[in-house]
Order: sequence, then structure tokens, then C-alpha cells
Amino acid sequence: INISVFPPSNACIGRYILNMQITSCGHTYQRCLGDFYVLFNPWCADDPVYMDNQAHREEYILNEHGILYEGVHKHITSRPWHFGQFEDGILDICLKILDMGASYHHGSDRDHCWRNDPVHVSMVVNHMISSHTTNSIMKIPENNDYLKGTKPFSWNGSVPILQQWYNGRCRPVRYGYCGSLASVMCTVMRCLGIPSRVVTNFCFPCSIENPLGINEIFDCTGKNLCGKDKLWRYHCWNESWMARRDLNQCCGDWQCLDPTPLETGRGLACSGPTWVRSIREGELDLDYDGHHMFSRVNSNYVGWLSQNNAKKTKFFCDTWPCGQHLITKSVGSEQFEDITGAYKYELGSVKNKEAYYRAYRRIHPGYCNASNCHIERELSSLKNPFLSDSGINMRLKMANCPMYGEDVQLHWVLENLRSENKNLKFNLCAQIITYSGCPMDQFWKDSVNVTLGPREVKKIPLCISYSQYGPYLCDHNIMKVVAVSDPECGEVLMVSRDIVINRPPVIVKLLSQPRLKVPCTAEISFCNPLQEDMKNCVMTLEGCGLFKEPMTIDLGTLASNQQARTIVEFTPYRLGSHRLLANFGCHKF
Repeated sequence: INISVFPPSNACIGRYILNMQITSCGHTYQRCLGDFYVLFNPWCADDPVYMDNQAHREEYILNEHGILYEGVHKHITSRPWHFGQFEDGILDICLKILDMGASYHHGSDRDHCWRNDPVHVSMVVNHMISSHTTNSIMKIPENNDYLKGTKPFSWNGSVPILQQWYNGRCRPVRYGYCGSLASVMCTVMRCLGIPSRVVTNFCFPCSIENPLGINEIFDCTGKNLCGKDKLWRYHCWNESWMARRDLNQCCGDWQCLDPTPLETGRGLACSGPTWVRSIREGELDLDYDGHHMFSRVNSNYVGWLSQNNAKKTKFFCDTWPCGQHLITKSVGSEQFEDITGAYKYELGSVKNKEAYYRAYRRIHPGYCNASNCHIERELSSLKNPFLSDSGINMRLKMANCPMYGEDVQLHWVLENLRSENKNLKFNLCAQIITYSGCPMDQFWKDSVNVTLGPREVKKIPLCISYSQYGPYLCDHNIMKVVAVSDPECGEVLMVSRDIVINRPPVIVKLLSQPRLKVPCTAEISFCNPLQEDMKNCVMTLEGCGLFKEPMTIDLGTLASNQQARTIVEFTPYRLGSHRLLANFGCHKF
């Protein structure tokens, strides 16, 4: 007997058991024929996650290889990530996540009725990634302290994280960061049949008091002081494709889901799902957490100089608006796609202003009847004056693309826009900044007197040596260089630049052609570029379809300019496009 099962498009996803009942001669017998899984189906036109583009289905459902974008908006870095949604056991782990999070919205999971709705499924998964009280999949380290767990940036893929959570009795894995949280969520959603992708937003504001304003405070040396607000250099979240029946959508569209717990005014919480188009239109009443997601791509930056008497002064500066660069991996390509236009209209356009005014009235109830002009005047009073208003233009330009161990070379360009001389004194400094905007050690300071003739342009070279920044960089490969004028000289001018220090590359070379179930070898090499020893060196190898679990190689200590070469053997155990990832770690990073 051949049995075909045709689940309706509104069937609840999960694992089903198929039983057969036989009645013969007055006796009834039960026999279990096996089990099967029902998932969301983006190939089915009646399914709420239907996606009509085959290339998009291949990228957002079938592709196990992804790319995470990090760095700063002027220097975007990337690193590969293994989603591994088709690895053995991952589907059962994903269903376990739904079981553990079932009570989040519904109190009881006896009828499983919510499991046919991708909106509720996505909310449960979003909550379980890092917001569940006891059984969340991953934790973020408090105060950047991760000595009792794995370094957040050392993960290469989702599979080891999910396996460690499942095998550890569903206790949180220590530790992750926004990129790993969003990537693990992407794995779970793709595994359940919901098209998903990871998005990176550069210049991401995290403000507690003012949803549409972010404040950064500096002292007279240019040091960034630790305040309540944080300007994240980048932040990753997840987008999933579905038709929102609760919003009367008849066709699928991208929904924003942020699994990273952030301060929302009601405590730490994840956000979403939020219809991306409602963020662009400023229609914040339509959706879950719409005002939080809108503020994360539309906040205004305000910079302050704090003087000894606790007086704060706005300085002249040219700021990069928050949320002006959102990217994701392109379909069928290793390049990134700029999707900023999906979240907001072009800056300064009529539609952009209309959406902002609409959102402003919903976020600030006191302005619900205010005119556009009234709101615009309020916004203008909060902004920093432009550098050009002071008669001076400044910028910090990179003269090199520094790698770990190399000196940082910059050109400080100053232009006098007026027809009279300018005599100014500047304080300069460099400081380590975490990706989440936490200021760390200030390791370099200097002061310079600058004289500019009428309409003169001057270029001043700056050099920060590795011996100055190396002892402080650690895992945080971002530094901030600031030049701020002395307040005693009159108007306070400031220019700054975030700089990414690139890590040395790990070279992977295949020595034989990979074939299914046939041993294959590869050479992994790494060279210590520093003028000092690297201690506690470890190489971690991972690859979906290549390694059942990550392989760790202890390299010990590498002397200056020493090259480590390792030959590894592996046996591909399933067909498909595979990628071998190698991650290097030591006492420095």
C-alpha cells in the first residue's frame, strides 16, 4: 500500500506520528508506520510564507552559507557564517525550541494551534534566542566580561551553538553577540521553512530616555565618556518573509525581528515582528514594537562637550545620521546589497519628512496635534551646528588600511572657509570602542596648534603606532580618533573617525578534490605578523557537510613572523556546496 499525505496549507508545523489501525475478525490492531515532519512551505502559493522567486527561495531557504557584515560604515568587514539548517538533528532542536518557548504568548501548548501561524512562531523563536529567563539559547556577556564562556566573536556557525544548547539541557550558551544571535535565529527560521536573512545596520542608536535622540559626551581631551546612551557601530537583526494575516496582508513581505535584548523603556526585550514597510512609512500603530524599530534607523545624533564645571556645550561637527546604511548578503552573490531604501526614504526628501513627522507624533503624544513646522523647529534646536557654520571644514582621512601589528596612518585635513586667519589649539586622542558603543581605554593623547591663512587648506599627518594601541585592542578591533578644539579659543569644533584594525588572514588551501565519502586534505596556514610572540594560539575548523563537529587545533606559541602550517583530513559526508571555515585565536584576540 502506498500512502500519500497532503497537509493543508494551514496545518500546524511539527513532528507527526502516522499510525495504522487494522480490524480483522473482530480484533483491532495498531501499528506505527513511522513519523514525518510538516514545515512551512515557501513553494506553496497558499502558504503564508510563499515566495514566488526561485532565486530568492534558494538564497533565503536552501543556502546554508551566509556572510555577516561588521565594522563601521566607512570600513565594512565581512566574515562567513555556516547556518547549517540541514545538518543532522537541527530540525529536532528547532522544534524543541518551539516546545520550550510555547508558553511565551499562549500559556499552554496543548492544542498547538498557534504553530500554523508564522507570526506567532517567529515571536516565540525571537524570544527564545536570548530573552527567555532560564532556557534562552544564548547569553550576551555583561560588561564585556566573557571569561566564564566562549569569546562571542569566535563562533563560525549556528550548528555548534544549537547543539551545545540542546545537549546542555537547554541552558544558555555563553557567550554571543548580536551577529551570532541573528544568525542562529536565521538558521531556526530557515529550518522551519520561513525565508530569512541577516541584516546589518550601521550607526545604530540605543537610547533609554529619548527614543529619537542619541547623546554622546566628550571631555576636553576628546575622550568619549560613558553615558546612558550608546551609539553602536553596527547591529545585526533578522528579517523573515511572511504574509501578515493580522495586518490583512494578502502577499508576503519582509518582517523585522531583533532577537538581541535591548532597553525599550520597559526593561530588556527583543523586538518584532515589525513590517519593514511600516517603518519606512512611519505607521507605528500597525505593528509590534514599531516605534522601537523606527527610532533605530531614524534617531538624531547630538554631541556634547563636558567641561570641568559640569557645563555641557554642543560642538560644531558633521555627523553621520543614524541608520543611513543597512545591508544584507545579495542573492546568489558574495557581495552585499544595500537595503536602506526599504527602511526609509531618501534623507531630506518630502516622503522622508512626512514619515518622520507621522512617527514623531505617535512617539511623542504631546505633539499629536503639532504642525510640521513646529516639529521641525523642535528638531533643529536639538541638532549640532555644522562645521562649515564656524568657517572651518575638517575631516580625518585614512592613509592606509591597517592590519593588526601595523601603524595607523591618517591625514587630518583642515580648510579655512573665511578670508581671515584662524589660530586654533586642538586636543587629539585615540580610544578603544566596542562594537556596541562602550568607550574603553584612552591610549593616545596629543595637542596641536594650527594656524590657517585665508582660504588655506592644510594636511597634517598623524601616526598611531602598534606599540601604542596594541596592548589595549584585545577582541575589540575598533578605535576612535578625535580632534577637538580648546574651549578657551571660542567655538568648539570636533572631528572624529572610527577605525577598524583588520585581523591577519588565515589561508585555506585544498590539496585534493573533495568527493563524497572520500578522504580529502587541506592545508591551513597562519603567519604571526607581530614583533612579539603570540601565546595560546588555537585554530578552529568547521564546515557543514565536512565536519560532524568543529575541530580544534592547539598551536601553542607562535614567535614573531613565524608561520604555522597544519594539514587536516576530513571526509565529506553529504552532497552539496561546502565551505571550510578556519578561525584563529590567541591571547591577543
